[in-house]
Amino acid sequence: MRAIRFLFSGFALCALAVVWAACGGSEQAAPLPNIVVILADDMGYGDPGASNPDSKVPTPHIDRLAAEGMRFTDAHSPSAVCTPTRYGLLTGRYAWRTHLKRGVLVGYSPNLIDTTRLTLPGMLRQAGYATAGIGKWHLGLGDAERTDYAQPLRPGPVSLGFDYYFGIPSSLDFEPYVWFENDRVEQLPTDSIEASRPCCKEDFYRGGGIAPDFRHVDVLPRTVEKSVEYVMQAGDKPFFLYVPFSAPHTPWLPTEPFLGSSGAGTYGDFAVQVDAGVGDILNALDEAGVAENTLVVFTSDNGAHWLPYEIEMFDHRANLDWRGMKADIYEGGHRVPFVARWPGRIEAGSVSHELISLVDLMATFASVTGQMLPDDAGEDSYNLTPVLLGESLEGPIREATVHHSVNGTFAIRQGSWKLIEGLGSGGFTQPVSVEPGPGDPPGQLYHLGDDPGETNNLYAEHPEVVERLSALLARYREQGYSRPMTGAPAQH
Repeated sequence: MRAIRFLFSGFALCALAVVWAACGGSEQAAPLPNIVVILADDMGYGDPGASNPDSKVPTPHIDRLAAEGMRFTDAHSPSAVCTPTRYGLLTGRYAWRTHLKRGVLVGYSPNLIDTTRLTLPGMLRQAGYATAGIGKWHLGLGDAERTDYAQPLRPGPVSLGFDYYFGIPSSLDFEPYVWFENDRVEQLPTDSIEASRPCCKEDFYRGGGIAPDFRHVDVLPRTVEKSVEYVMQAGDKPFFLYVPFSAPHTPWLPTEPFLGSSGAGTYGDFAVQVDAGVGDILNALDEAGVAENTLVVFTSDNGAHWLPYEIEMFDHRANLDWRGMKADIYEGGHRVPFVARWPGRIEAGSVSHELISLVDLMATFASVTGQMLPDDAGEDSYNLTPVLLGESLEGPIREATVHHSVNGTFAIRQGSWKLIEGLGSGGFTQPVSVEPGPGDPPGQLYHLGDDPGETNNLYAEHPEVVERLSALLARYREQGYSRPMTGAPAQH
């Protein structure tokens, strides 16, 4: 693993964003904060009450985080689906720079992250952190074309910077249905199970191999239980805990205490259970006496898979008023809830309208721990600490942000302008793709300040904006990075 250059070294490390003040005299630097990232699966921008007062899903614990920290209104997952978002979060790099140009991995896919690449947990481990992940992995395991679960699951999380990992290989509707700890499964998938129903709503999961003791309904509760256990047993070292929930992604399986707890059907009940899991982790931080020195981030990997008939049935807008849904290039596919809390550092009850991406967590945590990213890591990651601290900014943190849909459609956002390559949603909303007719524009251009619903295509009216954004997107693709660099990064 390559070494990371520290911002300050010598007699003592004065971490820039840890102390948030000058180190001087005999005064000791503040301890490095614990970092907890909770990633919901398919939770929409409009599900938490903090971002949608009319939500039919009670989320008191996510709302508590927002009241005690900073809520972002313009946060985006780097992709509108699972695997590429996870790749981006853990590497600070867009997943379309790998061989995964569209879609997601399945339960038997090999590892996606190059083992020579510096990852977010690897970076924190070099700063002295204990690193753990508990929950849905969905980034591939092993290096065989088809994962052999009877063999050590390497490369995998423990090859990529995690000291400890416990979870499931993929989405809860993808076989094989097994638990794995570090690089071994608890039980092999020696049994088989039939698909629960036709794809892809309610309690749907695919048929296939399953471990004898595996029960889908146990996954969310066990993920929470293990996360709480980790917090309560953490030692003297600062810790990084990554908790990628498998919910409220299908299968929607709320346990009995949560049945009927929302006004949005089974999905809403499952989302309430996710919120309760957030609450259990927050309570564990309180009980362990570490909440005051813990930076907590809650967000989601993409928008909700919430169809028009469900909006009408429940009068609940899981993606608020944003167009589209999970998988789409439209805002509903990738604009996600994002809340950060760090007592004494982040102003309680604050709201930011800064345009950010989940790939920014890597550069942000590098700053928080007093480190600089080398040029061949976190190539698309921007440091958000000035925003979190409420500093006055001369301009936006990001030059622009790239969006990506399930079928590989690209969009680029700069300021209020959003350019989409091609016509259609690129995802689940119909039409997915449209061939332009004679005289029709070949793409879509929206001004989100004037048209947040993406209803008025201005592609033909503003060719100069199309040209500028097209050139910027082409540059980002070709040069291999989008953040400021001191030199050209190596490619992995």
